Amino acid sequence: MTRIASLLPTLALSFLSIVTAAKAELADLHLSVVPRTDAEADRIARVIAPTTDFTKPEPFEANAAGAATVRITDTRNAFSQPSANISFERELDFRVGNGLFKKLWVSSPSSTLASDGLGPLFNARSCQRCHLKDGRGHPPEGPDDSRASMLMRISIPGGIAPAEIADYLATLPDPVYGGQIQDLSVAGHPAEARIGITYTEETILLSGGEMAALRAPVYDLGSLGYGPPHPDAMFSPRVAPQMIGLGLLDAIPAADILARADAQDADGDGISGRAQIVMSTTFDVPMLGRFGLKAGKPSVLEQSASAFSGDIGISTTLHPAGYGDCSVAQDRCRAAPDGNSDAHDAVEIGDIGLALVAFYSSNLGVPARRDVDDPKVLRGKQVFYETGCIACHTPKHVTHRLADQPEQSFQLIWPYTDMLLHDMGPGLADDRPEARATGQEWRTPPLWGIGLTEQVSGHTYFLHDGRARSLLEAVLWHGGEAEPHKQSVIDMAPPDRAALIRFLESL
Repeated sequence: MTRIASLLPTLALSFLSIVTAAKAELADLHLSVVPRTDAEADRIARVIAPTTDFTKPEPFEANAAGAATVRITDTRNAFSQPSANISFERELDFRVGNGLFKKLWVSSPSSTLASDGLGPLFNARSCQRCHLKDGRGHPPEGPDDSRASMLMRISIPGGIAPAEIADYLATLPDPVYGGQIQDLSVAGHPAEARIGITYTEETILLSGGEMAALRAPVYDLGSLGYGPPHPDAMFSPRVAPQMIGLGLLDAIPAADILARADAQDADGDGISGRAQIVMSTTFDVPMLGRFGLKAGKPSVLEQSASAFSGDIGISTTLHPAGYGDCSVAQDRCRAAPDGNSDAHDAVEIGDIGLALVAFYSSNLGVPARRDVDDPKVLRGKQVFYETGCIACHTPKHVTHRLADQPEQSFQLIWPYTDMLLHDMGPGLADDRPEARATGQEWRTPPLWGIGLTEQVSGHTYFLHDGRARSLLEAVLWHGGEAEPHKQSVIDMAPPDRAALIRFLESL
């Protein structure tokens, strides 16, 4: 109980807080915030201003996550360390959360009452199965690629948009397949489909006689096990993102993120970052969306609960249905035994267990930057800044001062994201809206740790569906608001392009 006790303030905030509508408008309700003083706000504004000196590293630049930054290792466990500034007692909570993150769930009924409730339809038996070594997933490389971690979201137009949220693009789950395609199932239930991919390639000519090849995916769901989906069904392939630094992203003040939004491009720079706004399942009010590839969830805790329900078929108090993502049309699936238990808050993983998983996810440490003083890295940083990449990939933020999260409290961090939605053009479009995000908009992904992808995950596949096989390919897929910046990369001198990639590899 001693280990659990340290989480009780978080539990109280997440599940038991009573909030009023007057204070709810895009407030960080999931955090226990100590307001900044005017002097602190002025100091922060100076610290996070973009540098113009590329002759040397900036102060504290190597510490990408502030005091929470962990030492770099040369193993696959580089993303699996707890925040460096975590206390001994809270590290024990982290370890318990890690155990739940790795837990293999089994079908109901089972003698292991603390682990049953899997599915009946699911994409993975554990969180760790998609986020191998807490890193980035990859699309299937063949029909028998058991280590792939891709899922297919599905929805149809319709539904009622919340009156409190402007520009909300209402959608509904597919009436047959629910919110995503499950490619696995428990005994006695057919899986929904198996994702197959083929690619077509296009060669891009670069300056200096160099070339790059981009592959465009074509998806095949094979024989859909429950019949045809709705004729207006929209699909969106997703690979699992890396897990590091989530608690720090959660702790960036919503006001700071909103201050960078420029939906109408009032400054005329061609960048129209928009805030994602979603209804919070915890608080039942609009909140800033932060997590997911289209920022569809407002907190680490709500993202964790959604993944339990959709990916594993495990219920929480936020998503209490024991049958997970089974639709009304899948009546046998809905009627199957589940693991909901009074011992676990009448669901399959109770509030304490969910909070521990969220705590673990929030405290996966960001490794220290490498080679920050290398001349080629510094030149690449200058190219990154002067090409305009920082218009979306904002280098620095300072997190809230927090009363009960010392690891994330008042840290200067370098995630290289503005946490906003941007139109990335038709090439990357999934044509599936999500809340305020259109079918061409994606949240700017954080770049910290991106250079360690191959070390941790054993591949170099990037973007929302893993189509890019290198960082250069990922850059060359940029379109929409980033089209001029991509063209600059195509046209720049080869040494500058190589330095840009070297800088990204140092993150």
